Amino acid sequence: MAEAKFTHGNLMQHVAVMSFTTSMGLLTLFAVDFVDMIFISMLGNDALAAAVGYAGTLLFFTNAINIGLSIAAGTLVARSLGADDDRSAREHATSVAIAAVLIGIITPIITLLYLEELVGLLGATGDAKMLAVEYISIIIPSMAVMGLAMGAMAVLRAYGDAKRSMLATLIGGIVNAVLDPVFIFVFDWGLSGAAYASLAARFTMLAVAFIAVIWRYNAYARPSLGLIKRDAKAVLALAGPAVLTNVATPVGSAIMTREIAKYGTEAVAGMAVIGRLTPVAFSVMFALSGAIGPIIGQNAGAGLIDRVRGAFSAGLKFMGIYVLVVSALLFVLRAPIAGMFNAQGETLTLIYLFCGPLALMGYFNGVVFTSNAVFNNLGHPIYSTWINWGRHSIGTWVPIMIFSSFWGAAGVLIGQAVGGVLFALVAYVLVQRVIAESGPSVDSSCKFTPQQRIHMLFARGRW
Repeated sequence: MAEAKFTHGNLMQHVAVMSFTTSMGLLTLFAVDFVDMIFISMLGNDALAAAVGYAGTLLFFTNAINIGLSIAAGTLVARSLGADDDRSAREHATSVAIAAVLIGIITPIITLLYLEELVGLLGATGDAKMLAVEYISIIIPSMAVMGLAMGAMAVLRAYGDAKRSMLATLIGGIVNAVLDPVFIFVFDWGLSGAAYASLAARFTMLAVAFIAVIWRYNAYARPSLGLIKRDAKAVLALAGPAVLTNVATPVGSAIMTREIAKYGTEAVAGMAVIGRLTPVAFSVMFALSGAIGPIIGQNAGAGLIDRVRGAFSAGLKFMGIYVLVVSALLFVLRAPIAGMFNAQGETLTLIYLFCGPLALMGYFNGVVFTSNAVFNNLGHPIYSTWINWGRHSIGTWVPIMIFSSFWGAAGVLIGQAVGGVLFALVAYVLVQRVIAESGPSVDSSCKFTPQQRIHMLFARGRW
């Protein structure tokens, strides 16, 4: 029987190890994306870079579906493990895998049928449109592969094995980085070469993750449509809100871009630099939601609500220390960072603003990410959706309009940060309510069967 390792031991240590390990995989992906753009820009055709931008926007929505399914897999498996129910853990993992395959076949077929129209709706024309269609046509048929890979990595994290989950992403990223120059320049495939390199990386991640999941944990049951029919409600209840939650992010980015553009190219350039700095500097914070989810899930499944509360608190403390350290580094290195991008005028002002007080405000993003993990694992995933949509719509637009009227381009960044603070406070209050509704801690000696614990959790979560 698999051990629910997070139901005992030091919670702060669990949070730190899971967060740092998960962030290594994310950093690899960010680095590969950055290198990708460098190689493509070396081809000397502006339409190529534009095509990647259009393709990335469309592919984001298919990735959002896979992210939602992976959240469902991680949550359901972690809770079952916490309830000492290995069989349910394997069945839930299999149900989500079947859903990933079915959705990963249907969605690309529909997308390919209307691909030119969809790319056109994004504003693509001419060579950029043709290249974007070609790029997407190569990658999108592998949606099921990516869905299975992300689901398997989520299952590994649910078992507490963040190291092997990280290795799948890390090895996939290395394969992508190595094949990029070979396919683009040596084989002279251009943009298609970048797409084929990404395709190879997806299959690599799937192979590495599946080998670990099957050989190390035997974490899948025999697949059947009966399983997905039985678990459809639970999977949809988690995956649906998670997809909607992720889709909110580009809405907030679009509002930011539109408002910052009013202040000229230097302001846009400053925001672009910040956009590249943020995922690198705060990769651990971005990893927190996926990292802390299994810790909360296992303890929720075991009925250890006091440890759920403790994990949430440990997550906030860990994030506070991390943000303080990163903010101090950014402040010290602000001049070299600005120099790397030859920043001047408004660009320089915005970079210095970000590397100062705004970096500290990033803590509140960590509060939202940690809160989302609590909502997903205690039966209230729709709260994550409300928080994210509120934050990236009215919580972005209204503060931006107010603060930019006083401080221009700087006010746009300040307004976005203030909106994040407000919705982080809302998320914190909701978390306290959700944990309180989940009931007192259930000691492991209490005579509840695993099935009874899961039923109690579902009932308290108002599924």
